[in-house]
Amino acid sequence: MALFDLPLDELREYRSTSPAPEDFDAFWSKTLQEAREHDLDARFEPVDTGLSTVRVFDVTFAGFGGHPVKGWLTLPAGAEADAPLPLVVEFIGYGGGRGLPHEHLLWASTGRAHFVMDTRGQGSAWGAGGGTEDPVGGGPAYPGFMTRGIDAPENYYYRRVFTDAVRAVEAARSHPLTDASRTVAVGASQGGGITLAVGGLVPDLAGVAPDVPFLCDFPRAATLTDRHPYREIGLYLKTHRGRTGEALRTLSYFDGVHFAARGSAPALFSAALEDQTCPPSTVFGAFNAWAHEDKAIEVYDFNDHEGGGPFQEAAKLRWMRSYI
Repeated sequence: MALFDLPLDELREYRSTSPAPEDFDAFWSKTLQEAREHDLDARFEPVDTGLSTVRVFDVTFAGFGGHPVKGWLTLPAGAEADAPLPLVVEFIGYGGGRGLPHEHLLWASTGRAHFVMDTRGQGSAWGAGGGTEDPVGGGPAYPGFMTRGIDAPENYYYRRVFTDAVRAVEAARSHPLTDASRTVAVGASQGGGITLAVGGLVPDLAGVAPDVPFLCDFPRAATLTDRHPYREIGLYLKTHRGRTGEALRTLSYFDGVHFAARGSAPALFSAALEDQTCPPSTVFGAFNAWAHEDKAIEVYDFNDHEGGGPFQEAAKLRWMRSYI
């Protein structure tokens, strides 16, 4: 696969032309206010995993609409109440679920607490599955999640997911062994897009690390790549002729570029220059919009959507030492 997007020197200067809705902040303030009218009701049930170096809790909390959302909280085995741990909150890639506890050992192995959120309605495309339903219906949609409720921002699928994610941070911080003041959000692909949303909606994070983030610069992404999941948007509009403006208006409330413009924490991004799933210009669109001056991006010249993989994990391990 050859490079297909802008040259790297142009990527470093690229700015998205996607306009933010005038009521973007009001929309999200109202959405989160409504979610917080429901008791967070975070429950942490110990799980016997057979692992001796970590303690694992099966977590349930109230997300969007008060709906139950699952997660795993993993702590180093020696964690004590008088020494709360720095916290890493992680979000999952498209189609995946929280899987099994032993799949998530990296961050607890560094002496940090680790919370991974299940993504509502997903968990059936790869990995070891998920356990969170999405009880909200919607209008006509192309198979997948990208066009569910795309008729209006209030109905859109990712309104629920991004709200769940903010509540996930609140749930993880509510555990007595986590230090709320030292919280970093991480995720790759869809998880990176969710991380950007959290970075724009939660004002007191210590850092964010979105890898090859999805859900960025929708107008460019939907017309630049024909790879799924972005292609779901085009296939929906291929059938629903004349609804492009309506769809793009909805998507503008969920664009990582606009959350990035509200980012208030240090950030480490990554991009891959052969990535046709999350084109590098869309990633740079979010990176260049990130509002906090302490930001960096790792670039993987000849990689597709796998990005840096374990090399990026190593980069995050080094980076995170400076923040939590």
